[in-house]
Amino acid sequence: MITYYGYTDGSGAYYVIIDSDKCIGCKKCIKQCPKNALQIEMEFIDLEDKPIAVIKKEYCNKIKYICAECKPEKNQTPCILSCPTEAIKCDFAPH
Repeated sequence: MITYYGYTDGSGAYYVIIDSDKCIGCKKCIKQCPKNALQIEMEFIDLEDKPIAVIKKEYCNKIKYICAECKPEKNQTPCILSCPTEAIKCDFAPH
C-alpha cells in the first residue's frame, strides 16, 4: 500500500510517499532524518502486523517546511538514500 504524507495548497503539492509493501521497518530512514520526522508504527498488512516507517502526524501539515533543508524536489534526501528497498520517495512540486 502506498501512503502519501503531506498536502496540496496554492503553492504546490508536498508529499513524502512510503510504500508499505517495500518497507521492511529497518529504521535506517529514521536514523538519517535530521528533523526526526519519521517513526515506526505497526500496521496490519497481509493478515499480519508489520513495522512500517511513517511520517509523524504532527509533521504532515508542515512537510514543506520540515523537509526543505534536505531538498526533497531532487529525491536525494537522507531518508531516501538510506532506504535499502527504495520504499520512500518525495513528490515536491511547487507552482
